[in-house]
Formats: sequence, structure tokens, C-alpha cells
Amino acid sequence: MVRVLAVLVLMMAGISSASAQFFDDGPNFFDFPNIFSGPSSRGPIPRESVYYPTRYAPGTIVVNTRERRLYLVTGGGEALRYGIGVGRDGFRWGGVHRISAKKAWPSWTPPRQMLARRPDLPRHMAGGIENPLGARALYLGSTLYRIHGSNEPETIGHAVSSGCFRMTNEDVADLYDRVSVGTTVVVLNR
Repeated sequence: MVRVLAVLVLMMAGISSASAQFFDDGPNFFDFPNIFSGPSSRGPIPRESVYYPTRYAPGTIVVNTRERRLYLVTGGGEALRYGIGVGRDGFRWGGVHRISAKKAWPSWTPPRQMLARRPDLPRHMAGGIENPLGARALYLGSTLYRIHGSNEPETIGHAVSSGCFRMTNEDVADLYDRVSVGTTVVVLNR
């Protein structure tokens, strides 16, 4: 039923059902990032290919917390640059990790440290459009941190999180499709 309604909404919006993809491996939500095509996202900070000379190998993710940007090194002195939200004061960190897991429409269980600060939070949320992890999550090693989507795109470019890196749902889905488990993530916090 949800799929039929979704196709009708897309048809009314002038988007063919052939151009829209639905996510079948979880909640029945539109896979919005695939509806919007083109070189840049529709978020507050456009995704773009930029000049980025670096010593890091192609495929490496470099997070620059000061700039509030994430770079996916593509090689040849270039990278894809994405806007991100970073940890607020006292929650920023640096280091090197690898992506240990990737999840579409992830569920969220706030860590006990967060629950101690915010006892009003739910103890668990199923994946979905209202979930604060958004459409995709890339887990960083055995840490509590993730690169994840957000249902609050206005927070991109700001220091607002408890240490995770937020992206628009469109951008995190784009990054998710470009990287794999084992990808190196370098977090620069200068």
C-alpha cells in the first residue's frame, strides 16, 4: 500500500516511478537521495568536487572539524567535499579509524553517557525518517561515533552533535554508496 501511494505521489510531482528507487531492506520510505540527481546536493552546503592535494590515498575520508567539511579523496589532487555538522565544544575529537559497519535507515540507541545528559531521550528508536541518524550511518571502528544522516539539515555547518558527524540525508546516501567497510577515516581536529 505504501509503495502504491509513493508511486502516485511521485507521479503527481512529475517524477516517473522508473526514476525513483525504494528502499526494500527496512522501513518503506522513499530513498530520497536517488530522486535528486546532479552534481550537488540540495543541502545548506552544496556537495562539490574540489581541488584537494593530499598525501591520503584515493578512497580515504578526511573530516576537517574546523572547516566543518568532509572530503572523500578521489585522486589526481581532487576530492568530493561535503558539508557536515560536528561535535559542539567539548565533544570534538581527532584520530584515524576505519568504517566498521554501514547501515541503511539505522536504528538508534543513545549511549548511556548521552542518556545521563539527556534523560528525556528515548531508550531506542527504530530506523526511519524521524530517527536522528537519518537515512544512512557509517560506524567508525569500535567508537560510539558515526558519520550519519540527519533529519535536521539546518544543523549542517554547525557544531551541534555529541561527537558524530552529521550530513544531509542526500549527502550521506551519496557517500554511503561510494565507500565500503574498511575505508579509512581521518578526523582532523586542529
